[in-house]
Amino acid sequence: MASEIFCNRWTALVMRELLCGTTRFNELRRGVPRMSPTLLSKRLKELEEAGVIVAVPTNQHGVVDYKLTEAGEDLRGIVMALGFWGQRWVESTLSLKNLDPGLLMWDMRRNLQPTPLPPRRTTINFIYPEMRPDRKSWWLVVEREKVDLCLTDPGYEVDLYVSCPLRAMTAVWMGVAKLNSEVEAGRIKVTGDSSIAKSMQQWLGLSPFAQGQRAAV
Repeated sequence: MASEIFCNRWTALVMRELLCGTTRFNELRRGVPRMSPTLLSKRLKELEEAGVIVAVPTNQHGVVDYKLTEAGEDLRGIVMALGFWGQRWVESTLSLKNLDPGLLMWDMRRNLQPTPLPPRRTTINFIYPEMRPDRKSWWLVVEREKVDLCLTDPGYEVDLYVSCPLRAMTAVWMGVAKLNSEVEAGRIKVTGDSSIAKSMQQWLGLSPFAQGQRAAV
């Protein structure tokens, strides 16, 4: 019965988003963009019926927050273990295929550390030259503890430009490559505010699973 609840397709990824603090339907869609809205609704309903989440109405008409129950929170260890298993055993060259800039940027937004950045609004423009025009530029706008991700130009002065192939930035985020090495090799180009550029590894951080060691093969 536990397998029937957890092992349906996409359920583990939906749970990952919920455990990372996502509560709204549209935000869940951004975290699992290849999942259809219909199937996402179905999975959320199944998790609610299983007592893993509850749908809490908000002050906005028709909008609910999906909250984990004690049973849902108890799945954290399983979801994290699955991620660490993938980091250890899934071949990195396979992981770096079929990349999605939206997934990468959404995860980076969620884990960005504002503290090393200036105590003002900071705008960072990530550019992936090989992507199609509507997926090429992404903006992270950081103001105090708030971090917004924009796919269209927010209209603010850009403090830092980061230009590189999507594969290079994903490899850094996964812990497969080192940021400094990629910059020195010219695969990642950083221009703009020198202090923000210098502290990039500190505010960017890494995927929560990057600390997992890869298996020797």
